[in-house]
Amino acid sequence: MSGFIGKERHAVDEKGRLMIPARFRRKLEAEATGVGTENRKGFTGWLYIMKAPDRSLELYEPSVWDGMRKTISALSDFNPEERLLKTLMYESLEIVEIDRQGRVALSKEFLEHAGITRDIVIVGADTKMIVWDPQRLSDVLMENTERFAALAGRYF
Repeated sequence: MSGFIGKERHAVDEKGRLMIPARFRRKLEAEATGVGTENRKGFTGWLYIMKAPDRSLELYEPSVWDGMRKTISALSDFNPEERLLKTLMYESLEIVEIDRQGRVALSKEFLEHAGITRDIVIVGADTKMIVWDPQRLSDVLMENTERFAALAGRYF
């Protein structure tokens, strides 16, 4: 099945809950159940959410995070750099439940990290969803527009 692709604008409600876009919820449900979602309502589940260094939030399906977890677990607790990376990764991570309305509750800490007060942009980035404050995303894109061609040329 294809990954998360596309971009949508939404808002967090007064309780800090974020609505996962319907097309992303359908993918999550199909991944979790192995069946289509045409006649199903009220899918619940959970996601891993991580504070990213670029001040965004990243949402991962459990199956995707499991692969990352294995890589992180293989790092040595006796190597100071590897131990630091483990600490930084797990300090930035939480598990959030998807309620029957397709929302996840974001903690105040996570909202503040991303500078989110109300409006958000969710970017489908194949194996994850990236949640941005719209102005912060716009700033990052504008600051890096000229770098796109060089980056694409280096990796493609």
